[in-house]
Amino acid sequence: MNKAQTAIAQGLLETPKKIVIVGHKNPDGDAVGSTSALSLFLKSQGHDTQVIVPNDFPDFLKWMPASEDILIYNQKVEQANQLIKDADIICTLDFNSFTRVGSMEDALTQATADYIMIDHHESPSDYAVLTYSDTAMGSTCEMVYHFIEAMGQLEYVSEAMATNMYTGIMTDTGSFRFASTTATTHRVIAGLMDAGAVHHKIHENIYDSSSPERLKLLGIALKNMRILPEYKTAYITLSQKELDENHFKKGDTEGFVNYALSIKGIIFAAIFIEHKKDNIIKMSLRSKGDFSVNLVSREHFHGGGHHNAAGGKSDLNLTETIRYFISILPQYKDQLLAHA
Repeated sequence: MNKAQTAIAQGLLETPKKIVIVGHKNPDGDAVGSTSALSLFLKSQGHDTQVIVPNDFPDFLKWMPASEDILIYNQKVEQANQLIKDADIICTLDFNSFTRVGSMEDALTQATADYIMIDHHESPSDYAVLTYSDTAMGSTCEMVYHFIEAMGQLEYVSEAMATNMYTGIMTDTGSFRFASTTATTHRVIAGLMDAGAVHHKIHENIYDSSSPERLKLLGIALKNMRILPEYKTAYITLSQKELDENHFKKGDTEGFVNYALSIKGIIFAAIFIEHKKDNIIKMSLRSKGDFSVNLVSREHFHGGGHHNAAGGKSDLNLTETIRYFISILPQYKDQLLAHA
């Protein structure tokens, strides 16, 4: 954060406040990690805090410190709305538009609290008194660390905070493999380890906790994978029937799309997952180098995200969605083939 942003934050947090901290719909490791870490930090400074997320998060994240204190909005709407109404400050983390919070959107729009935004996605909305936005940053958890650093209070980073920030940085940088991982990221990681984060235990909790059903579903996903070498593209499909037959649980498909991107010569990867309950196809898009899946998602799939990682959806059925996806690839052919 710059000096002006730091001054605003210090002014807002000068005296104890009622603070609600909000993460996005379908919370991932960065959302859970950043909101919980910031909540723990603000509590250490005498503030009254509550983390609220729109819906539940995957079981493989529920070992994280203070995750049990997170309020799930769609399970306790009345309580959550009252907390939002009574808040002095609302911090929105890992998203930058109220459209990313699902059924919470109306409550946030009507709130009279001062807003603090900490986020690393593109095209932030203009709703916050303090907007700390950095699209070059690999994770919101790294930004929370810099937020605490700018406030001159790194000595308050506890083992629990460090564990949660490490988890968010690790998951959002693909275990430090994405281009957004910088030397500064590694220096932050070193600081978190000094504060008590035990890296090998965190990796085990995230990556070595798969159920047999999840691994069987991964096998089906890989069997369904199709490669389009003329576009340096690969995609994966999973139908509702395949999810049901393998007892799908929230978070089971996390990371599947990266297997398609790991193929030699592939620049653009996608996974399309049928959700008949919502009557949509959910998708995750990934890319390497200069090819922007954020632009592809915004243009064609009602979504967005980062340059190399984005999400979206389709209201067509699975077959029609794949047909449409393939039909748009020729307009990106030159960009995809230009990648060395």
